[in-house]
Amino acid sequence: MDLSTLTIERVHEGLKNKEFSCVELTEAHLEQARKENEKFNFMVTITDEEALEQAKKVDEKIANGEEIGPLEGVPYCLKDIFNTKGVRTTFSSNITRDFVPPYDATVVRKLKEEGCVLIGKTNMDEFACGASNEYTIHGACKNPVNPEYVTGGSSGGSAAAVATNSCVFALGTDTGGSIRQPASFCGIVGLKNTYGRVSRSGVNSMASSLDTIGPFTRNCKDAAYVLSKIAGQDVNDSTTPPEEVPDYVGKVDGDIRGLKIGVPKEFFDDKVDKEVSDSVKEALKKLEAQGAELVEVDFPSIKYAIAVYYILCPAELSANLARFDAIRYGSKPETEGEDLTDYYFNSRGEGFGDEIKRRIMIGTYVLSAGYFDAYYKKALKVRTMIIEEVNRIFEKVDVMVGPTSPFPAFKIGSKSGDPLQMYLADALTVPINIAGVPSVNVPVGKTAGEGLPIGMQIIGPQFSEDLILKVGAKYEGIA
Repeated sequence: MDLSTLTIERVHEGLKNKEFSCVELTEAHLEQARKENEKFNFMVTITDEEALEQAKKVDEKIANGEEIGPLEGVPYCLKDIFNTKGVRTTFSSNITRDFVPPYDATVVRKLKEEGCVLIGKTNMDEFACGASNEYTIHGACKNPVNPEYVTGGSSGGSAAAVATNSCVFALGTDTGGSIRQPASFCGIVGLKNTYGRVSRSGVNSMASSLDTIGPFTRNCKDAAYVLSKIAGQDVNDSTTPPEEVPDYVGKVDGDIRGLKIGVPKEFFDDKVDKEVSDSVKEALKKLEAQGAELVEVDFPSIKYAIAVYYILCPAELSANLARFDAIRYGSKPETEGEDLTDYYFNSRGEGFGDEIKRRIMIGTYVLSAGYFDAYYKKALKVRTMIIEEVNRIFEKVDVMVGPTSPFPAFKIGSKSGDPLQMYLADALTVPINIAGVPSVNVPVGKTAGEGLPIGMQIIGPQFSEDLILKVGAKYEGIA
């Protein structure tokens, strides 16, 4: 039995029936992570000692005849943006290359309480800014299908960790597509939750009104298992509402007869790669054959989404990164300079990469006196328009379905010199973050030439994760 390819349900069953030990399971994933990381560069830190120590605790519990939870003993990875007490957390930036958090993020604490086994921290774009996982001090993350191609970003390391069977699941963050897009590029499931569904406490903020947290998994049922344990209100995050956490696992296997699936025609225009469009259309036909009804819908405001995002996101980023001054947070510069201004120039000049500097400058500009009304305030108004339009669509249909990315994975270095082309990689995912609704990527095929994965996203109204996972699981069952 290959212990590195099991689903969450299969791991639980195997541990409970003593088919293998948690130590054996953990060692198999640690070995896989070390071996695959040499080729694909997706791990930043591998936590061998901590992982084996936790695995032994699970084995002792099983030996004593105690019940174990559904996630207990399951090996997982974390994007290197989650605070992990005593374990280095770099955010893939020079300015925080030596940062060791004094506490765990809320989701990390919850997974510890569930008895999960942390294998390590994964590569990412610096401070989660990027769509390719090339903007990182750890070197570009490489696609497990073909190492000449990107994994997508910014959570590319977590996607690659699951795709290479180095862990059973991984967590990432999604501000404009950073879970769904790498999941699409790597051929796995990636869930972006409703804004506020999962606590962001202890996770470094990129754009506070857009950031979400979610899992990468092998299938939709595994995503339901993980979400059921990390979702819910948190006193340390005021954006988490007192919304009940449903039985995601119990609802994932269900019928979709009579379900109305909205198909936005704007998701299938000539800017979308033909192989991508064709693969998603074929998937839609399969869902229709299961009794779902396809309804063409209009989503005209999608054309404003990238412009809105690249005003709001840099504005919030510039405010959130202000604390990284190498006095309160961050590594000291090599030369401190003659005064405080010199110190700031040197610390941030050495500490931040080009993409971070670019976004800070844009964000500071749109928030400055004389430009706030012209850019930031207007972007907020258009955001409201997009939210209202999405809500109107969901009055007519139950879910929307379309491609996750306009194109499959691209070659490393092919877009990194052209920021505008890189930003367009998120053209179909950004509107969903702006609207604050959930969406899940599900693999639907591969390109004819290179065999690169193609993904479709299933989008639902707020707090409808159970519904979109059910649709995704139904497709997985018939694909």
